Amino acid sequence: MKNILVLIMVVPFALFASDADFDNGKRLYEQTCISCHGVKGDANTDMNLVVKPRNLTKSILTEKQIYNIVKDGSHKWGSKSDIMGAFTYVYNKQELEDISLYVFNSFVKKQNENFKKLLNDSSASNKITLKRGKKIFKRNCSLCHGLRGDGESDYVEQSKGQDSFIYPYNLQKIILNENQIFLYAKYGGKYWGTDKDDMPSWNKKYSDNDLKSVAKYINEFIKK
Repeated sequence: MKNILVLIMVVPFALFASDADFDNGKRLYEQTCISCHGVKGDANTDMNLVVKPRNLTKSILTEKQIYNIVKDGSHKWGSKSDIMGAFTYVYNKQELEDISLYVFNSFVKKQNENFKKLLNDSSASNKITLKRGKKIFKRNCSLCHGLRGDGESDYVEQSKGQDSFIYPYNLQKIILNENQIFLYAKYGGKYWGTDKDDMPSWNKKYSDNDLKSVAKYINEFIKK
């Protein structure tokens, strides 16, 4: 049973909506999403926003996760910014599935192949412990994300009103699975499409075992 669960976690890339319409998704994307995310999904637009939209060509998300964020908005899934709004009141379920299909296949799919390769190339062994993950989280991650992982901390408060204001995610709501959290921590937010580099890469300070321990701790004790 354990092997089956691991397989499900490692391969989250199958399409979830077999009847989604790619062409209609393209039309809806060009009608709504293009102004922020750009023609090529790389966020290369003239939009002057406090938080620049994600570069979708670097996204770590699965098609299902894209659907949930387009439907509910990023704030529901832990973002401190609500610039990526909820489109559940704009489009019906089928249209949201169409958009997600188009975004995934046009911009994200190649990066998902890279995701799988990076995961397979990981040097992590079975020395992954919640105790180690908790220790590292408290020492480093909590400075921005808070001890409860809710994105509230003294450091965040002190940065308000400054050009360097940071937007750490509320990890209690985060949509990423354990493997995605691991690679996000290892390579940093910019590698996966964020404009700012608030979320640094930790692969020079911590081993894969350490970062997998952190991901396991977040997934099992922070996420709700």
